[in-house]
Amino acid sequence: MKVSFDIDCTPEEARRMLGLPDVTPVNEALVEELIKRAAEMVDEMDAEQLMQQWMTVGVQGFGDMQRAFMAQFAKAQGGSGSDKD
Repeated sequence: MKVSFDIDCTPEEARRMLGLPDVTPVNEALVEELIKRAAEMVDEMDAEQLMQQWMTVGVQGFGDMQRAFMAQFAKAQGGSGSDKD
């Protein structure tokens, strides 16, 4: 025997029916705090310094990644895996 129920209710009504706590005030406080912190970070951010950091790390990271790929290619071809030929 198969029995099914279709319950048409809002999320709020379902929460109450299942006895779950209302976390709306906690969620709203959390969102307000995140917005406040994000605004503070934007005010303190120096775009020029940020770009310099990104470019330095990006270029260095790209070089490291390129060396790692070349080492893997060399190993696949039976080489030593060193980029010092």
